[in-house]
Amino acid sequence: MTHSMRTDTHSPHFGEGGGWRDNATRYALLPLRIFLGVTFIYAGLDKLTDSAFMKDSGAGSIGDMMRAVRDSSAIPALVDLSLKSPVGFGYAIAFGELAVGIGTLLGLLARLAALGGALISLSLWLTVSWASDPYYYGNDLAYLMAWTPFVLAGAPLLSLDAALRSRRRQRSGGYR
Repeated sequence: MTHSMRTDTHSPHFGEGGGWRDNATRYALLPLRIFLGVTFIYAGLDKLTDSAFMKDSGAGSIGDMMRAVRDSSAIPALVDLSLKSPVGFGYAIAFGELAVGIGTLLGLLARLAALGGALISLSLWLTVSWASDPYYYGNDLAYLMAWTPFVLAGAPLLSLDAALRSRRRQRSGGYR
């Protein structure tokens, strides 16, 4: 029996054919991208449509939530900054989540959208879910890690970024 090493397991270009393993590899991050995009759009819309959330105080308000986590957060100064204008901070987070979700889902400026998602997740981890014990009960850290592949790789398939890149390549008449 002879053993050899396959050298044809990776297609250098995304547009090429290949076996099911090549396709699975190419599309592996697509479910995560869809999940993150839909989840961040939902989170932003949920905040914008929740009348209790966008208030300085009261049950379920952004103001009360930030005051509740202030002393247990990793960076109390960040919470203090948000408490200068809780409603403004709430709108900033909601519109940021919407922009990140739409950019991620469409694959438009995907690396920038992912960086925004990672920064939102990082700020929420360091403030709201910092006191989670054990640490893995706080979901913001998991979201932060989930954004990392998209910060590094963007959205190379089924995205507006890929379509724009292809269009630029066709216009220049070569490969870029």
